[in-house]
Amino acid sequence: MRSVIAPAVLLVAAGLAFPALGKDRPVTDQERVTLQAAVKAAGCTGGEMEFDDDKATAHPAGKFEVDDAMCGNQKHDLVFDTDFKMLSKKPD
Repeated sequence: MRSVIAPAVLLVAAGLAFPALGKDRPVTDQERVTLQAAVKAAGCTGGEMEFDDDKATAHPAGKFEVDDAMCGNQKHDLVFDTDFKMLSKKPD
């Protein structure tokens, strides 16, 4: 019985420790076009794009994340709301 309970406890603990896992999804083709325009308006290019649907209090509808966008000659992580308005721009 003990050998069955221990793995179950570990699975529950992992779910509590990493609640955001599996909440990201790739952007759609339509979102990509608009997000690329928003990234360009921020003076940046490229980057890995995804939609984070974590339903956080600050962003209950989710947010778009662009990792490693090139802004000038430095990489930045960008965050946009669902209306493609920039929320943050942090050097990576």
